[in-house]
Amino acid sequence: MKHFEINGKVREVGNKAVIKAIRKQGLVPCNLYGQGMENVLFTVNDKDLQGITNTPASFIIDIKLDNGKAYQAVVHELQFHPVKDNCLHVDFLAVSEDKPIAIKVPITVSGHPVGVQKGGKFVLVSRFVKISALMKDLPDNINIDVTPLDIEKRVVAGDIKLEGVSVVSPKDTIICTVKATRNMSAQVADEGAEGAEGAAE
Repeated sequence: MKHFEINGKVREVGNKAVIKAIRKQGLVPCNLYGQGMENVLFTVNDKDLQGITNTPASFIIDIKLDNGKAYQAVVHELQFHPVKDNCLHVDFLAVSEDKPIAIKVPITVSGHPVGVQKGGKFVLVSRFVKISALMKDLPDNINIDVTPLDIEKRVVAGDIKLEGVSVVSPKDTIICTVKATRNMSAQVADEGAEGAEGAAE
């Protein structure tokens, strides 16, 4: 999995007024936590965070703080302004190379489904799937070959098999499917009617 580096400034716990003042400076309050460590509060320039917030990609985040300390983490939660859509707060979860990391990765598809060639409509239901793996085994994305997908057939999370990777999302989570279209239903109905007329004659 690709890495993304951010530089942060350590901050103290603040009330709403302090947090508001931080955001007015174009900074985003962040929180880093993990097992066996104290929470680390810091700020990051809003523009520097856009490489994380404005993309569907997932990263291992290399955090470098102004006190000389460095951490590796993944994004746990992003909070956005309901109207302006700018990032208000980020929670990071500290990770290490020797322990499995649970993270959402984007789904990509390749191929042309058999069901679409028959007139069906391909639908990507889930754009992400949650997986767990050691850092060295984490993929940037999971590609699914949808070529064999026929009408009313689906791919679920339980169908995903990758060496060194465990799927954390529920096995019955639908990833993608090919649905019958209204035109197909109408065509089937017309063919049925023609068959009935032929039998009557």
